[in-house]
Amino acid sequence: MGRNNRKRRTPLATKAIAASAALALGGGGLIWANFYASAHESNNSGQNQTKAAAAQVATISCPDVGQKLTNVPQKARQGVATELANLDKQITEAYARLASTRQAQTQDASFVQNAIVGPLKEKRAATLDRIRIDIQRVGGQANAATLSSFAACTTQTANETTAGGQNQGGQDQGGQDQGGQDQGGQDQGGQAGDGQASADPSASASAGAGGNIGGQAGNGPVAGDFVDITKVQANVAAKPQANGNGSKGTFTTKCGVNANKNHNTDNVIVAPGVTNGAHHLHDYVGNQKVDAFATNDSLIADQTSCQNQGDLSAYYWPVVRVQDGTQDFDQNAAGGGTEGNVGKILTPVQAQIKYVGSPTSKVTAMPQFLRIITGDAKTTTNGLANANAHWSCTGFENKVQLTEQYPICPQGSNVVRTFAFQSCWDGTNIDSANHRTHVAFADAAGNCANGFKAIPQLTMRLVYKITPPTLANGQVKNAYAVDGFPEQLHKPSTDHDDFIAVFKNNLANKIATCINNGQRCQ
Repeated sequence: MGRNNRKRRTPLATKAIAASAALALGGGGLIWANFYASAHESNNSGQNQTKAAAAQVATISCPDVGQKLTNVPQKARQGVATELANLDKQITEAYARLASTRQAQTQDASFVQNAIVGPLKEKRAATLDRIRIDIQRVGGQANAATLSSFAACTTQTANETTAGGQNQGGQDQGGQDQGGQDQGGQDQGGQAGDGQASADPSASASAGAGGNIGGQAGNGPVAGDFVDITKVQANVAAKPQANGNGSKGTFTTKCGVNANKNHNTDNVIVAPGVTNGAHHLHDYVGNQKVDAFATNDSLIADQTSCQNQGDLSAYYWPVVRVQDGTQDFDQNAAGGGTEGNVGKILTPVQAQIKYVGSPTSKVTAMPQFLRIITGDAKTTTNGLANANAHWSCTGFENKVQLTEQYPICPQGSNVVRTFAFQSCWDGTNIDSANHRTHVAFADAAGNCANGFKAIPQLTMRLVYKITPPTLANGQVKNAYAVDGFPEQLHKPSTDHDDFIAVFKNNLANKIATCINNGQRCQ
């Protein structure tokens, strides 16, 4: 089996950052409140410490079961996918309860365990047992003890989830200078840590002892999630050297920027048949009818936004929003405001979709209906092994690419997010149980390992015109962030992209031929 993990990440760095107010959601409305004053009202210092400790819980972390199920029989996959979606729903509901009970948490150190984490474990245990039954019913193997071990969830403190530490991303992410004093070092907290409630809904407080994660919806991003790109060391490595066997051509498909606002919060790859399976909003270009109920037959029969009408592929990614205090159409909708995805939705000013070749071999045409997910929407839970986010600014793309922080671009420069998908295919499967093991990344030299075949590598470049956020006193004002699962706190590393290959008129072979012949086609 080919290597699937990207060997380039360091763990999320942690840093204690002070903050002031918690933000509660109610019916899509936003209310700033100083929930933590009660922790200082008693003269009993021991009691104060208990309340402060309870209030530090920032988010919930549950094992990502979908990543661990690598051998699910085909006949069981729909049922398992439905149950995995139930697990996601249970986590988002538990996080909503966590975010709305901050006052109770300051008064009872056992509240989170007894009222949120404990009941969540019981729900997950029942769901995991249904997964076992689904697999065993069709003759598959499912170890009950192993599955049950995934039921328990833990809590994470603000310190454990805050970006901006000294080792932010190592060599690939800008070295030791990222996240220094300018991005949440010793000076973060300042006025924000004095217990005063914020009156500005566009100001995102850094995560702090009070448990507030900041952001317009109270679940991020925080000041430490941003960095002035002009202060980041160059970290872009040289590309692998192409040899005589390489495929040097490119194929560009022009599919627009989703100006027609084709959105939904489904994800037909990971949660087929489940409405709001993503719990966050996607932009769609290419195939125009991609929702939870799309099938291979419906995809090939649909319309496309691509100029080349033979390209009916589905290209979709989480939207980016500016948290400037305004709301968009989905402020009261699941996957939108009710799940912590708030602010003005931005449409890219440019969306470039290009297929490129391998530096060491010819490429095989993509199989019809191949599914690929690149990146990981749950890095706060899973760590950075599968993270594949790349954030930069125009004029800096060949110097700096960020995974764990959003860039603050200088005047005249735009924000750029890029994706380079897995370019090695196992030669047999168009999907896999965990949606990863049927494809893999090439190694550092550009080779596909263990019998995997090189396929055209899908690359995407999205450009956004964003007024640069400002940082002051440990807060970020007018932050922007990618949509995500609410408990993932809008971390930059959770960015991801999805693709379903759907081609007509022999286009898959034309793309491969163009690339193998060294041509520039569109």
